[in-house]
Amino acid sequence: MFMAPDPGLFRLRVSLRAVLGIGLAVTLSELAGLSLSASITGGLAALLALFTVGDTTVRGQALTTALLPVAGLPVLALATALHGMPPLRDATWLAVIFCGVYARRWGPRGHALGIFAFMMFFTTQFLHAVPGQLPQLYAAVALSLAASSGVRFGAWCIERRTPPPAAPAPLDGRGLARPATRQAFQATAACAFALSAGQALSHDRWYWAVGTAWWIFVNTASRGETLIRGFRRVVGTVTGIVAGLLIAVPLHGAPVPTAALVAVCVFGIFYTAAPSYSWMMFFVTVMAGLLYGLLGVLHPGLLGLRLAETGVGALGAALAVALILPITTHTVTDRWVERALHAVHGCTATAARRLAGDAHADPAPRAAELEALLGRVRMALAPLVHPLNPVRARKARARQILALLDDCAREVRGLAAVAADPDASHDARLTAACRRVETAMESLVGAVPERALTAQHGAPGHHPGAEQALAHLYGLERALVALATPLRGSRLAGV
Repeated sequence: MFMAPDPGLFRLRVSLRAVLGIGLAVTLSELAGLSLSASITGGLAALLALFTVGDTTVRGQALTTALLPVAGLPVLALATALHGMPPLRDATWLAVIFCGVYARRWGPRGHALGIFAFMMFFTTQFLHAVPGQLPQLYAAVALSLAASSGVRFGAWCIERRTPPPAAPAPLDGRGLARPATRQAFQATAACAFALSAGQALSHDRWYWAVGTAWWIFVNTASRGETLIRGFRRVVGTVTGIVAGLLIAVPLHGAPVPTAALVAVCVFGIFYTAAPSYSWMMFFVTVMAGLLYGLLGVLHPGLLGLRLAETGVGALGAALAVALILPITTHTVTDRWVERALHAVHGCTATAARRLAGDAHADPAPRAAELEALLGRVRMALAPLVHPLNPVRARKARARQILALLDDCAREVRGLAAVAADPDASHDARLTAACRRVETAMESLVGAVPERALTAQHGAPGHHPGAEQALAHLYGLERALVALATPLRGSRLAGV
């Protein structure tokens, strides 16, 4: 896990920055004389601001961060006001859940604001907050967001030097054809089940089941993705509870070692979030145990209840994606694969124009878009290549599709690198090679909207750059032709 690729040490720097930003937020809250509950709320607000805000530009990230209190503070006030009215509190939280998931249709900003609103409601349940605590909670959130923003956008603005790759736009559609709309109904139903079953298990810690059901739906788009995420969450929780028994319980809430271990957990959450959801949940569970130790309520039975509530939440999510407006893995993977193939062609066309002499054609942004889309394709196909998938034929087809798409990406990266060479000249043979790529693409996705080359310029040449470009185009053509078989087989099988 900790040996996973980290180009430019981006994950490492983001993780260290998170420890610094959250540590500063909690320290300022303590120095301001705020209560322990307020400091925990502030630390969580800083964590969410650094973890969930994912706009593609620094300005967009700053705007979304500034909007977090607008979404979260009214929810925080509402949740504390309804603390003593369980039926109304539960109905209100379900409404917040629906709106929070539905907001994902508006991209990264809606995603972050929805999560922040949900977690403000969750925090009041975790801390049993009441209206009298609101001034301190508000102060802690404001102070912590300011502190974490000062680190993120001032002292250590990593994104200004190394902009993160743009996240692919959500799958579109109208009405119930839009995945975000369907997920809003699914997540609400799952959380309603988790709420009822969780309260049957415990009148005090039932909210863990709701939190589990909610987070399982984050960054998923199909039934298969949601089920795999639920499985990974349970695995991470089980291992985290074991570690909590060995680490958090013996500490008895001792402040200094607990604070140091919480910092380690924060680092682990950020560093492992992208490559492994199970590891991320391991650190989340250990951190939760440490926080319960600080609050003076930690004991082995509480960790066992945490596991039971997690199982209830995962069960609710599984039932919801199976019964409520199901989004099949086949539907989602087809659409992501098609978008990735269009990105392959777009990058190829742009690189070919650059080689033909168009100085304004830059394939680099198209190549970055393709990398982001391939990450989403891998996530969509993860349920099919998972070791627990018993259907070997589907697993083999999914692995073949992933391998061939990786081949396409490798050839596109090589082509983009050649095109970036100012000495690379146009070779008329590129025209024929690009035509064959377009033909292979049309056999997979239909007519392509952008032609690589519309005219032939110059006589055939033998410039090394042109030779390399031709090699990449030939390799790309082979991969696209080979993709036809597994894609056709997956569609016929309804994968």
